[in-house]
Amino acid sequence: MKDVVALVTGASRGVGRGIALSLLAEGATVHVTGRTRSEAEASLGGKRAGSLEGLALEAAALPGRLVVHHCDHSNDAETERVAEEIRAANRLDILVNNAWPGYENMVEDGDFTWPRPFWEQPVWRWDAMIGTALRAAFMMSRAVAPMMISTQRGLIVNISFWAAQFYDGNAIYGMAKAAADKMAADFAHELRPHKVAAVALYPGLVRTEAVMQNAEYFDLSNSESPRFIGHVIAGLWRDPALMSKSGRVLVAAELGREYDIADVDGYRPVPLSAADFVKS
Repeated sequence: MKDVVALVTGASRGVGRGIALSLLAEGATVHVTGRTRSEAEASLGGKRAGSLEGLALEAAALPGRLVVHHCDHSNDAETERVAEEIRAANRLDILVNNAWPGYENMVEDGDFTWPRPFWEQPVWRWDAMIGTALRAAFMMSRAVAPMMISTQRGLIVNISFWAAQFYDGNAIYGMAKAAADKMAADFAHELRPHKVAAVALYPGLVRTEAVMQNAEYFDLSNSESPRFIGHVIAGLWRDPALMSKSGRVLVAAELGREYDIADVDGYRPVPLSAADFVKS
């Protein structure tokens, strides 16, 4: 993928970082955004580990080229600035909308607020999931779509999850993911005449920094490394039938099977299905 240019939002840690590293490993030029500049900054105020600085150090040994953009996607002007910097380079093939502050501050004043009913949810969580994450996906897609249209090829990936279709413990979370799926579907409809694809992509349980810090609470037997979904996105880009998948909800593990992609440790994740999320 040495001639491919990608943008991954929210890549200082977690799934976004894994996607960026996978695309770099495949030789792509990868632009990334993130709020946390350094590991020292990540350690302040109880923030989770992971930073743009740490990503750059890890990426140095990989064949692709990393371009770092410090960006807070709660500010539309910063999102637009990143898009303008990429437009100046006159090329973008893949956009991965991953920026997601919705998992922050799950515990407030000692109280785990994530599973509260919607009428007891803190309003900041709506702002994080809808006002920042969902809006950032729309604003970035809006800003870079003309570049893809001009070359008559491109791929927009919204990182989503089964909460879009089934209750998964938090109503705002479900609304945000459902909107991400619908956004991809409608983008695909409008971009189809321009041969640009848009999809919603579901990972499984990913061994992110946050998950591994609480590993005793998870069954990791069928989990995925943060890099797995990135290699799947690379496979999707190479798929000659990509446009036939545009507008659809796709499961990373299913695509892994289709493209014969194993995880970095050789494991082949078993795809989750609706039955895994339907509660009795």
